[in-house]
Amino acid sequence: MIENDKKCILVIEDDIHIAEGLKLNLSLQGYRVVSAGDGPSGLQKWKEVRPDLIVLDIMLPVIDGLSVLRAIRLEDERLPILILSAKAASDDIIKGLSWGVDDYLTKPFNLEEFLLRVDRLIKRAAWNQRDAQAGATTETIYRFGGNTIDFETSTATCRQGNIILTEQETKLLKLFIANRGKPLSRAILLEVGWGYTRNITSRTVDNFIVRLRKYFEENPREPRYFKSLRSVGYVFDPDPPG
Repeated sequence: MIENDKKCILVIEDDIHIAEGLKLNLSLQGYRVVSAGDGPSGLQKWKEVRPDLIVLDIMLPVIDGLSVLRAIRLEDERLPILILSAKAASDDIIKGLSWGVDDYLTKPFNLEEFLLRVDRLIKRAAWNQRDAQAGATTETIYRFGGNTIDFETSTATCRQGNIILTEQETKLLKLFIANRGKPLSRAILLEVGWGYTRNITSRTVDNFIVRLRKYFEENPREPRYFKSLRSVGYVFDPDPPG
């Protein structure tokens, strides 16, 4: 098989021995394998190589695996992702499933079972590829309070007229809408919008929220949709009372 025709798998795992073992065994199965040892480098590799599947450890340094999962799912809802967890904690599994993980294994795991799960996910993704082009299930238009957001064109119609949304605005609006009614901390907003970039502080998030309020609130000084939660962060409420 020609190298470029091989399915590419990205392994994001900080344990060198596990990572090398997975790379070896996946390579023996005919896959092209790329690896990363922490969250930020994993996200960078994902953007560079656009793999066919990701094997993702939860306990990663700098940015944990669940945060990596959230960031990827905001841009790619269909990429197969298999999570590895060092503990059979139901909270981790529930969080992963809620953010669209396709499968998970608890360490230590059986190598043969791991390879079978990878093969199943790769084949399922191939079967679903034709449906992906149709994009029938993707919510590209979202409306609230007289505002309309078009995620396909990254534009919005709001109290300020027609505006073009930045990459950060688009990402974080998706995050708020996917978690409407749920509190989001400044740390989560930083992870998704800026990827924990150095020199970025929580003040950046606050300034960003001020901008969203100017776009979408009738009275930005008394917001109805993008609300502050003291000592927590922010919550998006598309259907406020009254």
